[in-house]
Amino acid sequence: MTFSDGDFLKVDYTLWRIADNKVLFTTQRELAKKEGIEDEKANYSPHLMIVGKGNLVKGLDNAIRGMAVNEQKKIELEPSVAFGERRADLVSVIPISRFRSRDIEPYPGMTVELDGVSAMVKSVNSGRVLVDANHMLAGEKVAYEVKILEKIEKDDAKISALADEAKVKLTSVKVDSSKATISIGKDVNKDAKYAVDKTMLIDSVLEYMPSIKSIEVNEEYAREEPKKEAKKEESEAKTESK
Repeated sequence: MTFSDGDFLKVDYTLWRIADNKVLFTTQRELAKKEGIEDEKANYSPHLMIVGKGNLVKGLDNAIRGMAVNEQKKIELEPSVAFGERRADLVSVIPISRFRSRDIEPYPGMTVELDGVSAMVKSVNSGRVLVDANHMLAGEKVAYEVKILEKIEKDDAKISALADEAKVKLTSVKVDSSKATISIGKDVNKDAKYAVDKTMLIDSVLEYMPSIKSIEVNEEYAREEPKKEAKKEESEAKTESK
């Protein structure tokens, strides 16, 4: 079996830097724990990869095309087909006043956005800030170990997979011809982050699923009940006022 542009794949994978053999990311919690990189808040589970849509580094995208479901493979990549070569023009020195005018106090390791580009603060010295917009793995040889777990065929399952990536919890998904209807229950906290995640989901469906022409979103809201403690305090206040 070979895979083509637009195919949705669920995969387990581990990424490490070849220079020091350091594991940088894995979908498996036990391995993350063993390597000392476990994040308690992270969701360790198979990830969605979409072939030929630019959300994979070029070398990995090319390699998985020739794989099959249940196949596992180790892939070593040169910088040119991984995260790119380091570029000197992406490193710059910026007056600290530019940050402070935005109420930002820069420090090494901070990620900042400058002119729409994400960059990392490398150092802060004498009122000058060194920032680097290169990817953290630019110029590095890397390796992936990938196992293809599943090829997702049905449109509703594809939307559910995109929802998982966007961290939007759906209660139901229905696809009727070129229209998708998704429902989001009252138990989902519909705050500002939710609004961003929902928009990301909708954009992803329209970008990666050309057969879907429109999306209907049904959202359920519920009145928030007063907390018991608040009711108790209110009752006590009434008693004291008598």
